[in-house]
Amino acid sequence: MKKQVAVFLGGVLAVSLAGCAQPAAETEVTETAEQTEEKKETEEKKYLSEADITVNETMENSGDGEHVIAADGETASYGNIKVVKSGESSGDEADFYGENSAIFATNGATLDLKEIVVNTDGTHANAVFSYGEGTTVNISDSVIATSGNCSGGLMTTGGGTMNASNLTIHTTGNSSAAIRSDRGGGTVNVDGGSYTTDGKGSPVVYSTADITVSNALMTSTSSQGIVVEGQNSVTLNNVELHADNNSKNSDKSDWYQAVMIYQSMSGDAAQGEASFAMNGGTLTNANGDVFFVNNTVATIDLNDAEIINQDAEGNFLRAAAAGWGNEGSNGGHVTMNASEQTIDGSLLVDEVSTLNLYLKDGSQLNGSVNPDGQAGEVYVELDEGSTWTLTADSYITSLTCDADAIDLNGHALYINGEEYKEGTVSQGEAIEVIIESSGGPGGMPDGQPPEMPGGGEPPEKPDGQPPEMPGGGTPPEKPEGSN
Repeated sequence: MKKQVAVFLGGVLAVSLAGCAQPAAETEVTETAEQTEEKKETEEKKYLSEADITVNETMENSGDGEHVIAADGETASYGNIKVVKSGESSGDEADFYGENSAIFATNGATLDLKEIVVNTDGTHANAVFSYGEGTTVNISDSVIATSGNCSGGLMTTGGGTMNASNLTIHTTGNSSAAIRSDRGGGTVNVDGGSYTTDGKGSPVVYSTADITVSNALMTSTSSQGIVVEGQNSVTLNNVELHADNNSKNSDKSDWYQAVMIYQSMSGDAAQGEASFAMNGGTLTNANGDVFFVNNTVATIDLNDAEIINQDAEGNFLRAAAAGWGNEGSNGGHVTMNASEQTIDGSLLVDEVSTLNLYLKDGSQLNGSVNPDGQAGEVYVELDEGSTWTLTADSYITSLTCDADAIDLNGHALYINGEEYKEGTVSQGEAIEVIIESSGGPGGMPDGQPPEMPGGGEPPEKPDGQPPEMPGGGTPPEKPEGSN
């Protein structure tokens, strides 16, 4: 029987990336050098730039809150154009409903975009926005650049769909993820291309939706590489992700990380189990921990991915309380499934957090679990052929393994306070996490945008501010890593 842990998700609001072969040795060396140079040139040209797009028309709009292109309940297509957007907006109208975005689709529209350039330089000026159930944007072979704060590349909310392939996106403003979603989420599929963010609070992907990215280069130079909020997902297939989180968007956490999974309690994401999956590819983390899970239940699936932490002081996983949720019940509750996977580094699970770690299909853990002593409950299970080599003393709650699975490597492993003897078969119990939710703040349906009256424009709010909070309080500040 599994050990059960009830996790209460809810409570108060947290204030808140040629030639022919020759037999001679000298000729072979020369050819190799030439091939190397050709490969370099090919790599340099691999991702589109604005110069690669043939532009036959330039379309512009500088009006505050306005669009350059809008598709409302219709089917439309554009190609070989340049779209330029300036003008300002603020708050929910832009983030939830697409106000001031350069290109906007809504009310079940289907919008096809191919070989276009999009440049925006206003605040809250997202480049391409899909809003609402039944709305689909298909964009390919295009280049997007945004420079204002709160201005993402691709934006999806309210249940919309975004399909993208072979794009180059570069955002430089704060809170400007290259691939964004917000209230009400949706479905986002990205294949190929390059996606780079430079701003504070600007991960490459910020997900309050179901987002899949495949065969892409992803780079963040200031924020996390990936952020998943609430009952939503990110799946990476054969991507190259470089994350250098070296700035913060709030003071709610002391740590830096490549992948952050959490629940802010802002109402932007439904409460429940979050998920992150990485199938093949590489993840390189420059600063801090690789994974951080806080105030939510999360499943992390790793399948033959190369994960490199360049920070010698960083951990592979940190499941811990931070500044979101109710103190004492706002830890991270993680199930990590590793298949054909090498894990290097420490896993830290604090006293209000839990971890079920499953090492499968010849996976290897080279590291420690809670080396400073017992804290949160941790279950480790190794199938036949998977191994754990300790790099420091470790403290866990329960263990399932064969006799030859654990290499103590001169260290001690404690299971529920008892020292494990190397070469011993162990049979333990996993931790069952039961999710209990209080619903969204202020009675707002979890993760859903307020209805637009009569299907029209978003409700008016004084000075573009978010709705007043119950009891006259103030809305939460944008969370760490927010988009």
